[in-house]
Amino acid sequence: MDYKHVARRALEEVCAGRDPGGIAEVYHPHFVDHVNASEYHGTDGARRSVALYRRLFPDLSFVVEEQVSQGNRVASRWTLTGTHRGRRVRLRGIVISRFHEGKIVEDWASSDTLDLARQLGVWRSLLLLARHHRLLRDQG
Repeated sequence: MDYKHVARRALEEVCAGRDPGGIAEVYHPHFVDHVNASEYHGTDGARRSVALYRRLFPDLSFVVEEQVSQGNRVASRWTLTGTHRGRRVRLRGIVISRFHEGKIVEDWASSDTLDLARQLGVWRSLLLLARHHRLLRDQG
């Protein structure tokens, strides 16, 4: 199994919202997603995560810049681009994906949210946090 290909597809196609039907194909039913301070569970959690990102950035795009694979794990360095309320942003991050039965069963992702806040502007970031606080809090 080419884990790198699955990890790339998960980011560039599924997480970007271009292939929402692919969630069950790339994520294990017992998937756990650790994203900065948030956590999502199962394929329903993956759907909620993708939906949240798509609401924030309707033109969301991920590009995998580099990948390293060892055993059942793949580390992917990525760049997210999108527009939120007319402001174009670029966010860099990394995710380590662990595979089980050919699907991603766990992701550990980290991104530079401080840089994202800077790009959105302090007031926009506070408004964004206020609007989506309930969504972010209820994701677990």
